[in-house]
Amino acid sequence: MVTGPYVNKTNLHPGGIKPHQEHTEIEEALHEKAHIDYDRVAIVANPSVAGLYEDALVYEGGSAITANGALSAYSGAKTGRSPSDKRIVKEAESDANVWWGPVNKPMTPEVWRINRERAVDYLNTRQRIYVVDGFAGWDERYRINVRVVCARAYHALFMRNMLIRPKPEQLVHFHPDYVIYNAGAFPANRFTTGMTSATSVAINLAEKEMVILGTEYAGEMKKGIFTVMFYEMPVKHNVLTLHSSANQGKDGDVSVFFGLSGTGKTTLSADPKRALIGDDEHCWSDTGIFNIEGGCYAKCIGLSAEKEPDIFNAIKFGSILENVVFDPVTRVVDYEDSTLTENTRCAYPIEYIENTKIPCISDNHPSNIILLTCDARGVLPPISKLSTEQTMFHFISGYTSKMAGTEDGVTEPQATFSSCFAQPFLALHPMRYAKMLAEKIEHHNANAWLLNTGWVGAGATTGGKRCPLKYTRAILDAIHSGELAKVEYETYETFNLNVPKTCPNVPDEVLNPAKGWTGTASFKDEVTKLAGLFNENFEKYKSEATDAVIAAGPKV
Repeated sequence: MVTGPYVNKTNLHPGGIKPHQEHTEIEEALHEKAHIDYDRVAIVANPSVAGLYEDALVYEGGSAITANGALSAYSGAKTGRSPSDKRIVKEAESDANVWWGPVNKPMTPEVWRINRERAVDYLNTRQRIYVVDGFAGWDERYRINVRVVCARAYHALFMRNMLIRPKPEQLVHFHPDYVIYNAGAFPANRFTTGMTSATSVAINLAEKEMVILGTEYAGEMKKGIFTVMFYEMPVKHNVLTLHSSANQGKDGDVSVFFGLSGTGKTTLSADPKRALIGDDEHCWSDTGIFNIEGGCYAKCIGLSAEKEPDIFNAIKFGSILENVVFDPVTRVVDYEDSTLTENTRCAYPIEYIENTKIPCISDNHPSNIILLTCDARGVLPPISKLSTEQTMFHFISGYTSKMAGTEDGVTEPQATFSSCFAQPFLALHPMRYAKMLAEKIEHHNANAWLLNTGWVGAGATTGGKRCPLKYTRAILDAIHSGELAKVEYETYETFNLNVPKTCPNVPDEVLNPAKGWTGTASFKDEVTKLAGLFNENFEKYKSEATDAVIAAGPKV
């Protein structure tokens, strides 16, 4: 008789309750590889969503079911990633390839073994641990098998949503390429050589393992696998990894969108006239584009049915809400409440978005590469057509603005640069990705664009206004129809960008900031300031850049 979720270490699978002996392969693998004591710890392998709900409610404080059916969970003290605590183990292969520096700090194999042992010791003290198996990459030629070993049902459900979910028959003899040991509730020993805090997020590319200590923020697992893909795909397969969204039109044309937070990457790729391939992580292979993930990890702050209906409607049973605040009686979530963090999130399977292309792969190469920026100075044109060298320059720059008032001391828009629009996750030098992108653009004759969703007429603090979404969507429609590539262009000063003189359904004066400037600040001064910031930022990449790419930057 079944009296609870698990009896005699019986495990829940998508198909229901299965006999214990079917899981001896997983238990033996964990015992052999990591010395997990399966005689003492119940190993819950590939549990159902319902089973994970039950365990979260029973065993994890603060978990609750919200009014829309999603599971609410709390990540503890850490409500975002800890980039300063990310490390990669330095051994022969990684030493020759990894871009070492502030992003990728080296960890010795000896310290890795200490942290790994600490994580395993913690997992062996739990009454139950969870194993979730899944794929990263929709293209079967390049996908990697990922196994997650964790102590929280919240983490298991999160990765069940974010990885591509195998069919039951694919789980029978699943052999992982990479294993994540998540012991995030247990701290690293900060007195261990090389540790700067009680948090450690470490990847061993030789052993193909990841160990998490001192943070329960679930996004570390997702982005850890992303870093692995940023390494594995270019180095092993000559496949380009991209921090981007992607969609496909009715005629099969694919657009790829790069952009930092607040630039519109998710909003603009969610186009009712186009099928969503994915909202965050992709690879560009010799046959087309494929999504890395099986789910979406959407920001929830300020979410509403009116502003983001697709995301709002995707939050239901099976989704997991992270660090949100809800009414204790009605269980209705208050998406405006940032008491716990501004970084409230929801993870849900990608098929919860109605207009998704399943499988999340396209056999067509991108027709349009769109680099998104939100320039709060109001001096970058709403749309510019880029040469290959300009694409490389702006791709490596990864520019957007941090708005005045968002942080103490920020009194005017601040330039923010993130190389390849993905700096925290890059494993290799940015120029390696930029060269691969340029080669693919030229080989497949794709158009590249710089699309500014920021301010027009003037800057945010000098009398301007945010470019109306209807104009941005009109620009995108003209890109997708091919109309914008055919109009007459003019050269925009200092940045030497090619700017269209006309665009259907967009006023001409909006297209060139020099002609429509109404700001209280000097237009030339603002352009010169921003150009200087671009060039200053690019100094760190000059040693690896060609003369043509350097020359594609602004001239002050």
